[in-house]
Amino acid sequence: MGSYLLLSLPTSIVKSGDKDDAFAAINSHKSSSETTLLPFNVPDFKIGTLDTLVIQADELAKLDTAAEAAVIKAGDILKSIFDGNETRVSENKQVNEKSFQSYLQSFAWNKVKYRADRPIPDIVNVLKTEIHSLDDDIKAKYSSYQSVKTNLQTLQRRQQGNLSTRSLASVLKSSHFLTSEYLTTALLAVPKPSEKEFLATYETISPMIVPRSVFKISEDPEFALFGIVVFKKHAAELSHKARELRYVPRDVTYSADANVQEQAETKSAEEQAEKLWGETLHLARTGYSELSAAWVHVKTLRVFVESVLRYGLPLDFVAACWVGRGKAVAKVKESLETQYAHLGGNAYGRDKKGRIVRKDDASVAELAAGTLGGGSEYTPFVEYLFEVV
Repeated sequence: MGSYLLLSLPTSIVKSGDKDDAFAAINSHKSSSETTLLPFNVPDFKIGTLDTLVIQADELAKLDTAAEAAVIKAGDILKSIFDGNETRVSENKQVNEKSFQSYLQSFAWNKVKYRADRPIPDIVNVLKTEIHSLDDDIKAKYSSYQSVKTNLQTLQRRQQGNLSTRSLASVLKSSHFLTSEYLTTALLAVPKPSEKEFLATYETISPMIVPRSVFKISEDPEFALFGIVVFKKHAAELSHKARELRYVPRDVTYSADANVQEQAETKSAEEQAEKLWGETLHLARTGYSELSAAWVHVKTLRVFVESVLRYGLPLDFVAACWVGRGKAVAKVKESLETQYAHLGGNAYGRDKKGRIVRKDDASVAELAAGTLGGGSEYTPFVEYLFEVV
């Protein structure tokens, strides 16, 4: 799992106002070899009106959350279809045939899919449609696969287990069943330790059992399957009494083709499950790549929109991304927030020991709602901390 701190700061943090110098100033907060600062290229988008930017800041915050959830879901599906094999999962969680970090390191705005010369609301709508569509398609395909897989497992369980639960199609013959207007054959699965007692007492389990009619059909290490002839009108009572004695009635309607049909059904389910497994893998792998790329584009737009709202015009900011282990990146974040707390204006102050602290009051909440989208925490500069598993 990698931690990422995507941020932008005005170039005024250095006297020269130069982007390279500003990047170097940010990089000076490196806490250890466990963190790396990557440059992050943000295109110049059409700014539009301030009202539009405020609306889009909120839309992008929501879309960011939705995109992250979709990426996580695609990753979870890959983990599920590979039964938790982390090596196989890692091999398939690629973004444009690269690791997420490598993709981010070489990130360039996709001008073909998301035309940067279009108004920001148009780009957001394209991204929103793509993310929701991919997410829905992946979930639907996975749901179909899970349904077929569950059906296959049910069919396979019917072929396995002991004689008290498994399908009896492979052991039953037409000769096991009595065809009569008044009589019927009842099937009972008897635990092996109770077999002798059953044979000695079966005629007394319920009324109207035909004497000396018991016969063994099959057995396994746990149960023996017996047939008993009983009058039809007392068959239900026999089943009830047998359960009280811990014998398992098997209510089976005999069919000569049952075994063939079950085998054919199981084979068909196996083929369908294998086909859907491949389709789900392809869609989840492709979806993970495209959703991750779309997610980075959403974050790029957020950096731009919120940098304009924070720092104003003319545009003069530097964007970068810290990459590393969680605690190391968190330490860099804390260092940067302390160094540039003055950018937060009245939202930040000092405690009794002189340490920089964020104020938690209504005015700060209004700042967050107006510049970062509803529900976000106000920070002294534009920054997004996120993780990718």
